[in-house]
Amino acid sequence: MENISGPPGGPLRAADAEGGVNPLALYASGIDGSDYVARLAPLLRAALPRVGDLLDVGAGGGQLGAALRDPGAAWIAVEPAPVMQARLRALAPPPALVPAGWQEADLPDGCADTVLAANMAGPLAEPVPFLARCRAWARRDVAWVVPAQAGPRGLCLAGCLPREWHGEDETPGVEIVLGSLPAGDRPAIVARVDWTFRATVPSVPGIAAHLADRLGWLAGDARRAALSDHLSPQAEAVPGGHRLSVPRSSAVLVWRKAS
Repeated sequence: MENISGPPGGPLRAADAEGGVNPLALYASGIDGSDYVARLAPLLRAALPRVGDLLDVGAGGGQLGAALRDPGAAWIAVEPAPVMQARLRALAPPPALVPAGWQEADLPDGCADTVLAANMAGPLAEPVPFLARCRAWARRDVAWVVPAQAGPRGLCLAGCLPREWHGEDETPGVEIVLGSLPAGDRPAIVARVDWTFRATVPSVPGIAAHLADRLGWLAGDARRAALSDHLSPQAEAVPGGHRLSVPRSSAVLVWRKAS
């Protein structure tokens, strides 16, 4: 099973089947080292004064859910990725884990006071059915955190690359979601916050090779060497490796059950 070792925010230690970087572990490590929770949690607490029983959809490593949960209330995490499930099980106390995606999660309607969904890429393509599912699960509130930066939102560390290399749609995710929803499904609260994704990696050439592989560049592609050269000036030397930082923005969308 894929796993992560080392302290939160430290150099990435996860490996995939080929011995390279595990992209989900890279993302989780970057969230650990970022100010994501510090920036998002106060905004969410202000919007959700009573969290109560929390359903964390696409919980990832559980960083944001752990910061928001009410002690003594239930915390249920829906998470399909084994590497993230391992992190969730290692938390103290761990959430009740539903090892499935949001489409497959077998949960009853009204199973939580608050439903949280944060930084999930998949539902951006299906915002209407995703929101409907979350509202059915919620007794009180739904909070959906979506990308708000005008930039890439898929490949981890794509924000370090020029657009002609990463090739992603740079439309802010919040525009996609709000533009897809009927007028009657507009959120009660829309707020935006800036934060910085910070991933510490053992070596710049290693992460450059990983990104080139993820981009589908062939072994002889001249851009591979150029990619390492492009990342080097952005990488900050830190104990145990190099840190790459990417400015990000998130929009917090909140629906009240009565709305």
